[in-house]
Amino acid sequence: MTATMKRWGVEIFIGENDGRTYAEARLHTDLGDRLLGVGRAWLSPDDYDIPEIGDEVAVARALTDLGHRLLVTAAGDIEQVTEEPVRLSG
Repeated sequence: MTATMKRWGVEIFIGENDGRTYAEARLHTDLGDRLLGVGRAWLSPDDYDIPEIGDEVAVARALTDLGHRLLVTAAGDIEQVTEEPVRLSG
């Protein structure tokens, strides 16, 4: 049996403005497919201003969103093949 390997990449883009952090997680597959997940974080007036924490929260939310979108895409692909409704959960 021969093992096959695929390589998918995720790029993370982070921006910050006035205590608000925005992150995008972009998935690129070896077939050229692309999916985008988005996450946001904001600084509460009572919080310490530590930008790295805002980055972590926004990126975590972007990756979670990307994972959800990938599950929805996979469910749609399975439905096309099986012609039956599919429900995938994370």
